[in-house]
Amino acid sequence: MIDYNNMTTEEKPDYLGHRKRLRERFILGEGKDMPDYELLELLLMIAIPRRDVKPIAKRLIKKFGCFAGVINASIEDLQQIEGIKETSATVLKIVKAAALRMSWQNLSSSDAPVISNWDTMVDYCRSSMGYLDIEEFHIIFLNSKLQVIGEEVQQRGTINQVAIHPREVIKSAINKGATAIILAHNHPSGDVTPSKADLHVTKQIKEAANLVNIELIDHLIISKNLVYGFKDHGAL
Repeated sequence: MIDYNNMTTEEKPDYLGHRKRLRERFILGEGKDMPDYELLELLLMIAIPRRDVKPIAKRLIKKFGCFAGVINASIEDLQQIEGIKETSATVLKIVKAAALRMSWQNLSSSDAPVISNWDTMVDYCRSSMGYLDIEEFHIIFLNSKLQVIGEEVQQRGTINQVAIHPREVIKSAINKGATAIILAHNHPSGDVTPSKADLHVTKQIKEAANLVNIELIDHLIISKNLVYGFKDHGAL
């Protein structure tokens, strides 16, 4: 093992000084003024303690586009990048998990009705499914005060479709003791325009929910950058 502490300044690798400066800049501004690749450097420094990680960080940005794109990439895709092993990929995915958990806790711990904090709801949905490469269908359950009480990933599909069964939606809502629900699914293509099937099944779910006094608040279609709300577009 190399003992860097006993090296002279001339003997120490150049990247050690760079790492120190990065840490100092981060502490001063908590990363607010740092470009995406430098935040990635800081994370990679944890997983790769004895290597210049700046080139690796830049390769990640080149491949996945931005910080969000990197942490939302799969472990398998991350490991295709030169210099990224399982440990490094795991560190990056921990950041994604932490961000998603914080977003959910902010949403579910609020005493206010979800409609008064709608931006947080949208942000959570985008974080949880916006970068997925297959479609998922989620149900978010609300109580009589329209507070969030739970979530269910009910179906996982393919790159361009996911099965949605109105009977199963209503069954889940009843089992959760919900009096209102929000539906959300993603379109990996980036086009959030609802299909005829999306419109039809949403109408079916609304009608079925009304029969058991459950309110369908909205149905959101999510992509990386866009959100389509059925209610805002008069489709609910």
